[in-house]
Amino acid sequence: MRRRPVLRPLYAALSILLSGAVLPVSGFASTTDSTTQAEPYKSIRVGSFAGAYLAGRVAENDNNMPATIDFYRQALAFDPGNLQLKQDLLLALLTNGQFEEALPWAKELQNNAEIERFSRLALAVDAISRKQFRQARPLLNYSVQSDMDKLSSQLIKAWANYGAGNPKNAASAVEAIKGPQWFTLFRTYHSALMADLSGQVKAAEDFYQKAVADKAGGGAAPDTYERIVISYASFKARHGDMKSAVEILKSAEELLTGRKTLAEMRHMLEAGKAPVQLIATPQQGAAEVLYALGTAINRSGAEAFAKLYLQMSLPLRPADDATMFQLGDISAKLRQPQSAIDYYGRVSEDSFYRIDAEMQLALNLAESKREKEAIEHLNALLERDSKDMRTYLALGSVYAQAKDYANSAKTYDQAVALIEKPERADWTIYFQRGISYERLKEWDKAEPNFKKALELFPDQPQVLNYLGYSWVDMGINLDEALDMIRKAVELRPQDGYITDSLGWAYYKLGRYDDAVAELEKAVKLRPEDATINDHLGDAYWQVGRQLEATFQWHHAIAGEPEPEELAKIEEKLKKGLNPPENPVKADTPADAKPEPKL
Repeated sequence: MRRRPVLRPLYAALSILLSGAVLPVSGFASTTDSTTQAEPYKSIRVGSFAGAYLAGRVAENDNNMPATIDFYRQALAFDPGNLQLKQDLLLALLTNGQFEEALPWAKELQNNAEIERFSRLALAVDAISRKQFRQARPLLNYSVQSDMDKLSSQLIKAWANYGAGNPKNAASAVEAIKGPQWFTLFRTYHSALMADLSGQVKAAEDFYQKAVADKAGGGAAPDTYERIVISYASFKARHGDMKSAVEILKSAEELLTGRKTLAEMRHMLEAGKAPVQLIATPQQGAAEVLYALGTAINRSGAEAFAKLYLQMSLPLRPADDATMFQLGDISAKLRQPQSAIDYYGRVSEDSFYRIDAEMQLALNLAESKREKEAIEHLNALLERDSKDMRTYLALGSVYAQAKDYANSAKTYDQAVALIEKPERADWTIYFQRGISYERLKEWDKAEPNFKKALELFPDQPQVLNYLGYSWVDMGINLDEALDMIRKAVELRPQDGYITDSLGWAYYKLGRYDDAVAELEKAVKLRPEDATINDHLGDAYWQVGRQLEATFQWHHAIAGEPEPEELAKIEEKLKKGLNPPENPVKADTPADAKPEPKL
């Protein structure tokens, strides 16, 4: 059967496991295609300014910061006075965590309005890290600033005030910050942290309660909301109210799904481990400002800026577990698995971020084709918690990526056996188990799992697509199958893989004109995909457009298809393509609406 799933099994796990917390307000951004930095960058000498500059821009677009920095430095050797290049180099150094090397450039550029929001911030961070609090405050005055710049500079300036011995003035300055509604959560949170640090128990309690009650703000910034809950629970536990601390965490666990951090903290408190105060110094308070803003903007397309803020927090709070975890998350999103592995591995063993870090580390090991190591990590997690569905999902996905569908199915069988009453959230387990059995050619076991997934999550596009196309491929339940695929396309019109399913289903039915129309759409959505280009080539051939067919097949080869598919495409380029001898006979009228594929 010539088919791809909507998502590769590992990506299905990643899309769920990396999506973060969910609150009842809209807030994994899709994974960004980017160069994988699996090996250390080796310097390449360039012989001209233009060559070095352009190479640097390409490397920057690929999020390859070591190469970016190297090429920009080479370009500056040709044109030492180039202001734009100095700004670009400063940002690259900060983003790559080379803070000390960035400081001379920050000092040189501190009065340049175009870059002062980063140059002056870096100098202020350096001053605060050295407890030069009074020196830091004037550095945080910008000539031009966005709302985000205003919030970050005012909050950090307040923490500098606190460090300079003026906690009351600092608290007043935080409460006086004016801005859009989304400022509220951050303002209230830092008011709570300052009151907590100052020993003002009643004021801290009030601010914490207000921050926890801000579900709308938390929905837009779930990582900040998680930190608020952690800090509040720590506050309650440190003041002897362990019962309330545990209840705060339990309540938040129901809102912040998809991660284990809060549950791990709860387990630690229940085991009698002494709570740690999240913010114990003004430097840590300033670092928390940068952490919160960095995580808040960690969305598709903004990963570089998110990373910049997170990296700049580290001089104030070195080796912080939460920051290491977030930097790992960004690296994973940017398809830089080795970098992600390094960051996740730096999360300390006794941290309540450790379990999630181990999970993500394993998935990135698998992404680096180190499936055996990934399986070992995930099995260790199962030994620790044999009922964690996320771990079963991840382990099954890693087995599937390694094409070990027997162990993949076995893993999902074990997970299903633990589900007493299936709920909507369990649809993924059944869907992935169905895929494993379908790959094992055990359709009698696969089909019930797809149906169960749809029972739990009606109209789930991936399941509609997979089951519908499978039926088309087998020539059964055609009316229902085509309706399913059409529905999947309606729900995900921008999904090139599902649109490809529609076109390939038409092809299987001998409706080649319709196939061409849909496959052309799919290629526009996923121009780099080998399978989709191959499908369009086949459809072109069947409608007499042989020249265009050969072009698409060549394009498919450029997309690096699997070896067995490559051989088939090369054979078609030599001999062309004969019409299928027995196209599937549809029981659907020829003028019916289009339908999709996997």
